[in-house]
Amino acid sequence: MKMIWKYLKPVSRMMFVGLLIKVIGSILELMLPYILSKIIDDIVPLKSTVLIAEWGGIMILCSILAWWCNIRANRSAAEVSRRATRAIRHDLFEKTLYLSCEKTDAFTIPSLETRLTSDTYNVHRMLGMMQRMGVKAPIIVVGGLAITLFMDSFLFLALLAVIPFICVLVYVRATKGVPLFAKVQQISDRMVGVVRENVQGIRVIKALSRIENEKKRYAAVNKAQHDQEIYANRTMAIISPGMNLFLNLGLTGVILLGAYRVNQGLSETGRIIAFMSYFTIISRSMMAISRMFIMYSRGIASANRIDEVLQTESEKSWKPGNYPDGDPQYAIEFRDVSFSYLKVKDNLRHISFRIRPGESLGILGATGSGKTTVMSLLLHFYDIDSGAIYLNGTDIRNIEPSELRRQFGLVMQNDFLFSDTIAENIRFGRDVSDDSMEDAIDSAQASEFINQLEELTEHELTTNGTNVSGGQRQRILLSRAFASNPKYLLLDDSSSALDYATDAKLRKALAVKYPDTTMVIIAQRVSSIRSCDQIMILDNGDLSDIGTDEELTARSALYASICESQMGGALFE
Repeated sequence: MKMIWKYLKPVSRMMFVGLLIKVIGSILELMLPYILSKIIDDIVPLKSTVLIAEWGGIMILCSILAWWCNIRANRSAAEVSRRATRAIRHDLFEKTLYLSCEKTDAFTIPSLETRLTSDTYNVHRMLGMMQRMGVKAPIIVVGGLAITLFMDSFLFLALLAVIPFICVLVYVRATKGVPLFAKVQQISDRMVGVVRENVQGIRVIKALSRIENEKKRYAAVNKAQHDQEIYANRTMAIISPGMNLFLNLGLTGVILLGAYRVNQGLSETGRIIAFMSYFTIISRSMMAISRMFIMYSRGIASANRIDEVLQTESEKSWKPGNYPDGDPQYAIEFRDVSFSYLKVKDNLRHISFRIRPGESLGILGATGSGKTTVMSLLLHFYDIDSGAIYLNGTDIRNIEPSELRRQFGLVMQNDFLFSDTIAENIRFGRDVSDDSMEDAIDSAQASEFINQLEELTEHELTTNGTNVSGGQRQRILLSRAFASNPKYLLLDDSSSALDYATDAKLRKALAVKYPDTTMVIIAQRVSSIRSCDQIMILDNGDLSDIGTDEELTARSALYASICESQMGGALFE
């Protein structure tokens, strides 16, 4: 609840006014049965049409005012909950962007999506319900009990007798609701994950005729959520029939006792009618409280999940470290670096290498050998377990993350294009001039196909560039990396979809146009990295060897076997 109060504070004045209006409207509603009782017992016996009309007018005025107050207060409640939820969603989205990759992996993408959508919606509904009924229902219940006690203390005992049973029922069930609905949201995370995988991999699913299998997988997780939702709602649903039972028993007692007291001349007809009216509105309010507790349980479970993300330390709270500097003559240096994603088995073990400014490093290795991990650690997406990584002699843990990454031009293995124009995908929100963008497009060998498009760089791409070929997509991503004239280039398998001729032109452009740029190139093709100043071979997380193409050819059996498998005997002729 502390997190929710934080977001309600900026709209506290509006909420206070709305709640005050709701209180006034609730009091006016409470007056109606009392006025009716007075008209029946005191005014009608006088047989005065004028007095009856006057008191009837008062009832109509109270009804209209109560109606207006409820509408005004409900609108205020909707605005307060909307503003608070918008602020929560904004901060949650911002926090998600600043989470480290390690934290993002821990929460998982589907879970973060669920917290941004389903959980914030549950909080929104809870805030609205608490303002609409959280004030009105208790006032109606407490006020109604107070007035009935004043009107007839004997009949009041019949109503009071059922209240403790209702309170125990609500308390017992409400305490079970929060963990149950938290589990519902966790299963929802899994379902979102399955849907996300199916949407992103729909082409693979269709190509391999796995539609029926995926339908079964979705059906299984959907049934799990269905069953948990049913269990949670069934646990909470007993509140409503249970309250109905106790309230109807109380109402039966009121009717029997009321009839007896009227027959004995101990009470009046109008008072009994008013008492039954109060009992009815108290019953409705108690039922509203039961629904409110169900909504509260679901909302608090979601609020706790949101707060879990908001309280997680992010890169935005980064503070400079006090790590010793390395050798400033090297642009990039890994010094005995070891790292594990799950902290069970090292994914990289004792990796060391150095690159001088303007030099290039090619990284070669089998799938899963740790090539992409090297790039992720260099960008400080994850904290290393041991060793140190230096950029121009400065430990990267002493550099603010966004400042560190601004120095890099980057193409990732599974990079992303947004549903926007080619130009905006290349600029990507950066201040890139038209000339710089044109140079980047030429260097990436993308001008050939872009010039054939009717809209040129204003051509609209679909999400992830599905309306262009794989090679065209990679060239747009390369253009994005080149556009900011970075000090460092990190290219992770960035030419795998290019034909050999285009790949050769790209390598020539890199050598001619970016001679002072330090490069790290991860590739599957030996031909893409043979011209690098150094080539590092990774083997299952270990540094197998590092050196020039000639040196590795002479001494590395692994490198020679890779070259032989890709290029046959041509390499050695």
